[in-house]
Amino acid sequence: MAEARSAVGKLRVFPDLEEGRDSWKDVYTAIRKSLVRRFFRTRNSIHNGTWPTSTNNLSIVFAITFGLLLAEPVKTVVLNKLLWNLADVLPIPDGTPRWFRAFITAWVVGLVFFVVLMKLRQYALRALLSYRGWLYENLKSQSGKTVLWGVLVKMISGYSPSLYSCQRSLPRLPVPNVHQTLVLLLDSLKPLCTQTEHNELIAEAAAFENSALCKKLQRILILKSWWMPNYVSDWWEKYVYLMSRSPLAINSNYYGMDQSYWTPTNNQTARAATIIYNILVFKRMIDREELAPLLIRNTIPICMSQYERLFSSIRVPGEKVDKLRHCDSADSKHIVVNYLGMYYRVECYDIKNQILSPSAIQTQFEWIMNQADSELKSGEVSEAARNIAALTALPRSDWAKIWKTNFKKGNNRKSNLSIEKAILLVVLSDKSPTTLNEKGKFLLHADGKTFWYDKTINVVFFKNGYCGLNVEHTAADAPVMGHVWESSLTKEITEKWYTEDGQCMPMPKSFRQAPTIKPVRLLWSVTSELENEINKALHFAEANNEDLDLEIGDHAKWGKGLIKRCKISPDAFVQIALQLAYYKEANCFAQTYEASMTRLYLNGRTETVRSLSQEMVDFVEAMIKDNISKEEKISLLNKAADKHQQLYRDAMNGKGVDRHLFALYVCCKGLNHESAFLEKVLTRPWTLSTSQQPQQQLLHVPDSNLPLFQNKVSPGGGFGPVSDFGYGVSYMLPSDHKIFFHVTSKHSCPKTSSKRFLRHIFESLNDLRKLFDLEVM
Repeated sequence: MAEARSAVGKLRVFPDLEEGRDSWKDVYTAIRKSLVRRFFRTRNSIHNGTWPTSTNNLSIVFAITFGLLLAEPVKTVVLNKLLWNLADVLPIPDGTPRWFRAFITAWVVGLVFFVVLMKLRQYALRALLSYRGWLYENLKSQSGKTVLWGVLVKMISGYSPSLYSCQRSLPRLPVPNVHQTLVLLLDSLKPLCTQTEHNELIAEAAAFENSALCKKLQRILILKSWWMPNYVSDWWEKYVYLMSRSPLAINSNYYGMDQSYWTPTNNQTARAATIIYNILVFKRMIDREELAPLLIRNTIPICMSQYERLFSSIRVPGEKVDKLRHCDSADSKHIVVNYLGMYYRVECYDIKNQILSPSAIQTQFEWIMNQADSELKSGEVSEAARNIAALTALPRSDWAKIWKTNFKKGNNRKSNLSIEKAILLVVLSDKSPTTLNEKGKFLLHADGKTFWYDKTINVVFFKNGYCGLNVEHTAADAPVMGHVWESSLTKEITEKWYTEDGQCMPMPKSFRQAPTIKPVRLLWSVTSELENEINKALHFAEANNEDLDLEIGDHAKWGKGLIKRCKISPDAFVQIALQLAYYKEANCFAQTYEASMTRLYLNGRTETVRSLSQEMVDFVEAMIKDNISKEEKISLLNKAADKHQQLYRDAMNGKGVDRHLFALYVCCKGLNHESAFLEKVLTRPWTLSTSQQPQQQLLHVPDSNLPLFQNKVSPGGGFGPVSDFGYGVSYMLPSDHKIFFHVTSKHSCPKTSSKRFLRHIFESLNDLRKLFDLEVM
């Protein structure tokens, strides 16, 4: 295209080196930075490898041993003799001064003691962390055994762990017993089947369990669990995410929102600069491993491995399977900004490798907007080039063929590499959504040409100052990105980042920002064939977007504060309300998926909680009848809640159903065997897909129950429906006074309506409240 040819000479990412001495200076700087990075990586590796033991232990033992050998106190004669005997055994040359022999001996003793103590503490901590009794007990009524266990964990754990220090001490996910898995599976399917269908399933399950194939598959999984960090996570990433051929938009990517009804500034570039700056600071903490690992009950560490690939990652399309490509932080120092379909590479670090200040980033964003507006007026940017991101919304195999043909050379390759290696992608939108629904719908799929869906993180900033996320799911689960996002949003509330007129706060006079590099526009070579593909992709994306039915509800009358007065788990309460709502909606029950984490184990990701139980069915059926007393309904409600809590805890504990069945199925296909039973139970549709969103992962956050912060809590985010004939429901309980719901479905399904289902959810919540005769406070 003409625009690409005319602009190719302008492509300049780094400043020209005019003098030889500048070149030598850059070489010296690069070598110094490389050595510094290697030093810190080596230091962190040593720290992580020896944790929970500290090198202070080595120093203390050395000092004590050295002192004993030189001073030879009367009270330690026997010990002194043993130490000198050891010195005689060591290969120390004769005639060596006494103090030097003592020095060498003390170091040997200290080193042996340190290694033994390190291994003992690591194995002891791993054994302690395998205990799960605490998971099944309430925090306020823990048994003496659990209290003693907690004390031991605290005693054996080291102080000041770095981000990955606890990884070696985490237990590995155990492979459940096949019989136990099948029993749980059959229990979960009983409410969904007739008696005849259930009897058939029981017979098929028994035949599978007793087959030689089943025993062979189980043995392979057990062997894999011995030599792999996690027996299922690598297969889950490959076969559920990377091998899926569905478009990423709506099907894989999820969205996250900022504060519900408040923004600290209406200045788009100032908000964007501050949020991006705080995200970069968080990323630096990850890179340096300065971020403390998350602890449950301030005691039990969870796996932090997903943080490693969160930034500078992209999902590269393939015809049969995609690849998740992660760029090393040393080679990823920039972001890519999309404004009106034009992409700019922005270096986020100055020439001294310091993060640009918020005001410097704001200046870069404002320059981009002015430059892009000027280029648009001149007419040098084609419509097709501005819509090029629509290709990432295609089915994966279609996008892979286009990518292979058009993005492997020339300008397209250079620009695509800049996006691949970028820390994240920023969208400066010209839209100004005002309602939660408008924001949510744009953040989930936008207009089909705004998001680079392959990129792990797209951060969107609207014209009116609001912002949000669109995140590709492969690299990490939502709680990980939620941690980063919560940190950035919380800082806007607790710290002053903006002036009275909404601009970024100027840096202190003592702060000196080194020279920065000017943003560079990414160029695309769009042939007529590629333009045709872009137009088709845009029409495809627009049709998909139109089919999505999203409704966000703010249940502001009451929240988890009232639920706690019912003495029921808030999550169980909401799940029961969802089942009641769906029964009102469809007059039947649905196979229900609720996501749970397994990060108590090394490299753990998620497990499915099959929320629909026979206890829930019994309660819902009783609830719709007028001839059953409140007392009996409450009794059934408590049984349903207790059952749900049991299922949720089992899932966290590695005793779920679906990941085990999934691993058996993958193993079966890998051996070129067929199992009609596994195929049958794993392809049943998840008509109701649900997830509670994490909140308050930070240690220090404002009290969200105070009136001052009611409009500043985040509604969380949502995802598309798993089934074209069902609902996706995401919910967050950010305070005692609010519950946010994100309900998705498809307009093309005549039986679903997100707005109607949300109304049934609110009605069901109120029906449950009335059982306890509780007034809203």
